[in-house]
Amino acid sequence: MKVLENLVYTKTHEWVKFEDETTALVGLTDYAQQTLGELVFVNLPEEGDGTTAGEVFADVESVKAVSDVYCPVTGIVSEVNEELLDAPEKINEAPYGAWFAKISDITEKEEFLSPEEYVEFVKKEME
Repeated sequence: MKVLENLVYTKTHEWVKFEDETTALVGLTDYAQQTLGELVFVNLPEEGDGTTAGEVFADVESVKAVSDVYCPVTGIVSEVNEELLDAPEKINEAPYGAWFAKISDITEKEEFLSPEEYVEFVKKEME
């Protein structure tokens, strides 16, 4: 399981990369994509959509099941990674490069885990 130092993480296995105080990229962690297996479809939000911290804003379909992706921040979708619509396998190949959406005008944030805390959280979840 790969965890990057420059990101923060959620207990629902999303990663967040803040570009500044009110703008962030959101994606699925390496652990999440490994657990889900081969991803065959992704449903992304639309540009201009509002997001609420802790609520579903996208979903992914693997050969196993459909899984919700939760937005860890409240804000507005300013950009989506349309590349994933045609190539959802990029999430499996490079989960930290395959961001789902850029969220701007962030007003609220979930409680985040540091890389070290996320590793510990996953270890406990696997017990």
